[in-house]
Amino acid sequence: MTTNELKLQTPDVVVALDIGTTKVCCLAGRKSAHGKIEMIGVGKVESIGVLRGVVSNIEKTVSAIREAVEIAERQAGMKLRDVHVGIAGQHIKSLQHRGILTRESDHTEINDRDIDRLVNDMFKLVLPPGDKIIHVFPQEFTVDNEQGITDPVGMCGVRLEANFHIITGQITAINNIYRCIEKAGLKVKDLTLEPIASADAVLSDEEKQAGVALVDMGGGTTDITIFHEGLIRHTAVIPFGGNVITADIKEGCTVMQPQAEKLKVKFGSALSNEVFDNRIITIPGLKGREHKEISEKNLSRIIQARMEEMLDYVLWEIRRSGFERKLIGGIVLTGGGALMNHIDKLTELHTAMSCRVGLPVENLAHGYRQSVSSPIFSTAIGLLQRGLEDVEYRDPALEPAVNETIVETASVNNNNGASPESNAKAPSNVSEEKSPTWLENVFKKTKEWFEAEPDMDFKK
Repeated sequence: MTTNELKLQTPDVVVALDIGTTKVCCLAGRKSAHGKIEMIGVGKVESIGVLRGVVSNIEKTVSAIREAVEIAERQAGMKLRDVHVGIAGQHIKSLQHRGILTRESDHTEINDRDIDRLVNDMFKLVLPPGDKIIHVFPQEFTVDNEQGITDPVGMCGVRLEANFHIITGQITAINNIYRCIEKAGLKVKDLTLEPIASADAVLSDEEKQAGVALVDMGGGTTDITIFHEGLIRHTAVIPFGGNVITADIKEGCTVMQPQAEKLKVKFGSALSNEVFDNRIITIPGLKGREHKEISEKNLSRIIQARMEEMLDYVLWEIRRSGFERKLIGGIVLTGGGALMNHIDKLTELHTAMSCRVGLPVENLAHGYRQSVSSPIFSTAIGLLQRGLEDVEYRDPALEPAVNETIVETASVNNNNGASPESNAKAPSNVSEEKSPTWLENVFKKTKEWFEAEPDMDFKK
């Protein structure tokens, strides 16, 4: 079956696209009968148009995206169109901000619309030129000076306040991702920060509640996300990844780039004490030259030195967040860098915190492919998971509630493009908080007065 003969993507199928520095990965999946992710298509190709998590060559990136998507399409047996995409890179920044909303009445309950208004106000923040808000995460709420509230819906109060964790990125970097995907003939459904997607795939709710630092070690960047009491407290991107280690091996062992990558993957160890002194690796020489011999111990020392430097940055970010002594869950490593031998032991020794390697298998349906269980796919599976949650959220039963919000927010245009259900519900919702009912009464009384006046004249 050719690509042109494939059927169109069905609504229950979600596609995730992870555009990384070393690989472009496309996953297609849907929810099984037991609520787990059933993988129907997996495409993974080498990425050559991305540098440190940012698109540096549009055409090469578009070519890699097309190739990965075509592989997934052949396996899934359908033409893929809508994709959920991840974004990372050194341009990603995070900040804390506080928002305040004064409500009209203390007798009505706080509802989701009030929280939406508070969140939408955050998108109006003045940012440095060229920056754009990607995510807004509410932290604790305060209702009439009552602090530490996680969910204020249903409470009564006039003054609603909240702390927000806001993630921003460069508009040019975001636009380049959109442009690449559109040139590949796809449509962006949603854009998500990659470490947040990875956290969804490998962290448990208990770890997020206890306090944990997720370290996603990619090829071009190392992404950090810190959770405490179930909330995102800090995000950061370190501009170092596995490619820096490969470059160090290339320089330290005086070998070619492909050979350095193979040495790292096959024989690399993050802890030199775990390697025997007398092990020697032989590399074929160039153009008839003699074979080159490299000590596995020296290779490990090169890797350990760079890994320790990267962990210093991780520790600095954890201390900067202010949650260093609150992370009961310690550190969870994921991404391609987490496949390095003894990386968990080195992390525990260097940071004095407990550590484990996170595998994205928690939410996969039984019988998943062994290749997908690798930490390399953590971001893609997290994007897939978030996309499937959005599909559930857009359940038909919830549509009227969504339309209500739209109608109330733009009550002037409530007949332009709104569904019949939303128009039917609009008057009752608006009358609860605003004054259209009073206006209707004025019009009604005025009309009655004009109609009644001639009758009075006749009686006279």
